[in-house]
Order: sequence, then C-alpha cells, then structure tokens
Amino acid sequence: MVNIKGHEINVMITKVAFNRKALQFNNNIIALLKRIGVDGYDIEIPLESIAIKKAKASVTWYMAGHRLYYSHNQQRKFVDNMYVLYKVIEAEVNMVLSEKKTLDDFFAAFKESDDVDDKRKEARDFFGVDHDETDWSVIDKKYKNMAREMHPDMPTGDTERFKQLNNAHKILKREFT
Repeated sequence: MVNIKGHEINVMITKVAFNRKALQFNNNIIALLKRIGVDGYDIEIPLESIAIKKAKASVTWYMAGHRLYYSHNQQRKFVDNMYVLYKVIEAEVNMVLSEKKTLDDFFAAFKESDDVDDKRKEARDFFGVDHDETDWSVIDKKYKNMAREMHPDMPTGDTERFKQLNNAHKILKREFT
C-alpha cells in the first residue's frame, strides 16, 4: 500500500497480460479525464512497447489553459506504475465529481511546467544522486545533510545555495507525493 496525494492505494502486482493491462489502464485514464471535460485529443499518455520493463508511467493533459501532468516511477514494472497513475487520477476525478474538491484545487494538484523533467534532473544533480534515483529516503537524507552544512546560521552557510537546496527538495518532493 502506498500513500500518494493523500490517497491510500493498494499496489497491484501484475503477473500476466502486461501490455493488455497497460492499454486498459491507459483507456481508463482517458475515460476518467473525459468525465471532467478534457478532450481526448488533449491527453498524452506514452505507452511502453514492453510493459513488463522498469519504466516511468506519465500522463499529460491540457484543460482550461493549464498543462497538467502526473507521473509515477516507484513500482517495478511500467504496467504497475500505470495502475498507480490510474488509481490516483481516479480518486482525484471522483473528488471533483462529488464536489469535495474544486477544479482549481484539481489544477493545483497536477499543474506542472513544460520543463519539469529537466528541473527534476537538475535537482538530482544538485543532490549528487543518480538521475534515475527513486528512493525518497536517499534523497531526503542527502537533503538533511546538505541543509546542515548550507544553513545560513552555520559558519559554512550560504543563503543562496540554501535557497537552491530548498527549491530542489521541493521539486523532488512533489514528484514523490
């Protein structure tokens, strides 16, 4: 079970029919987004040709002048990442439809800039971890160690580097929550 964006999701481990299930989750995500008014042509979901391999699942869609994006890369297989993506979007869309969440809150939860992947790569470089590091505890430990060194109240502290550190941490934290 994982907790993402405040939703507890039972992670499904796919054992058979990987490509078929990945396509099924793809179609389910499109159907969910159409329920809140997103045009099917405004939804981009890159599919892996081999859904059993370790790969990030992501969806980008455009609505009311906003670029909305969500990705997941913490599971072992692409198809399982697609499942988590589907469940998160399903929970958020259902909250909008039941009026527990406004569209503005929905936009805030998924709004990303066009260069989010580049910023995440730069943030990982700043922390000195691999570009494909997906273990939040490793990144958070690096952050805490660097924060102690760079804090402006410390003799070796630097205000500008500390601001960069906090910004990099915020960018990566958004990816994992």
